[in-house]
Amino acid sequence: MKKQSSRRQFLGTGALLLGGTVLGANKLFAGPTIITDLKSKASLINGVQIGLITYSFRDLPDQSAEAMLSYIKETGITAIELMGDPAESFAGAPKNPVDFKAAFPLLVKRYRKEEMNDDEKKQLAEIDAKMKEHKAAMNQWRLTAPMNKFSEMKKMYEAAGVKIYAFKPDVFGMDATDAEIEYGMKAAKLLGASHVTLEHPSNDAHTLRLGKLGEKIGMKVGYHGHEQETPTLWDTAINQSKSNGLNLDFGHYIAAGNKNPLDILRAKHDHIYSMHTKDRQTPEHGKGNLVWGSGDTPIVEALQLIRDQKYKFPATIELEYQVPQGSTPIAEVKKCLEYCKKALA
Repeated sequence: MKKQSSRRQFLGTGALLLGGTVLGANKLFAGPTIITDLKSKASLINGVQIGLITYSFRDLPDQSAEAMLSYIKETGITAIELMGDPAESFAGAPKNPVDFKAAFPLLVKRYRKEEMNDDEKKQLAEIDAKMKEHKAAMNQWRLTAPMNKFSEMKKMYEAAGVKIYAFKPDVFGMDATDAEIEYGMKAAKLLGASHVTLEHPSNDAHTLRLGKLGEKIGMKVGYHGHEQETPTLWDTAINQSKSNGLNLDFGHYIAAGNKNPLDILRAKHDHIYSMHTKDRQTPEHGKGNLVWGSGDTPIVEALQLIRDQKYKFPATIELEYQVPQGSTPIAEVKKCLEYCKKALA
């Protein structure tokens, strides 16, 4: 209980540093102190690169590359893991007909195997049909995509002081052809990324294939985990290829019930390409995804370990908790960044 209270106190102090972000978000974004403090390495703090996955802005209406860049700049983050849609849309990909904001609750219901009524089942079937049609269109487009557009996007982001260190397009699945996988890796390279990320497929043959294609293209492959994460989840993939490594999710690692969570950072730091950072609870406390400082994830201790041991991988802010009423995803990411700054001061 003492440790938990200290985290809450830590969060409260960090929130005060923001000067009322939640209630006065629009005024704060326009305030001169925030803008004048933005420097090219604003989120590189005492040797620790604090990054951001653009999935954090999934609820904002404009998902274009240009809008995404404006969101990132408002937060003060200077390095990112980029989701596929903004980059591929920038390159001229077919527009996805699915309204994912409306579809998401149904997709979650199916994932959790919850009961659905007939209307929900019909809606889900329509979503599946649209997704299948869009996937076929995307597969065809990717074979002739104008790759120079990814270089153009890299230049646009870097001119604004934002480095893309990881890329996560939806193209590395087990049903993908080698040509499609190579396209995704080449696009990542042109964007300036050191690694691509994907959900761990739990398939040894596929991690071997991805690792070998990564070696061919010169691209690292970081496997993301959820509540299946264990200290040994990535061992086979790591042993298969020098390209394979971890896109560790430290919050999910806690929710999976792993004890002594800092040990995986010590043991696997040479193979961790990036680490998703969020505050989740242990199974005993309900596995909640909470405002930073409210859960059981030792974020402060992890960041300080990265700093003190001079580990090279970025800590990626992933906003997954419910955005409080009256706030915005941008304001909440700012709060997470301030939390990191205080931890690393």
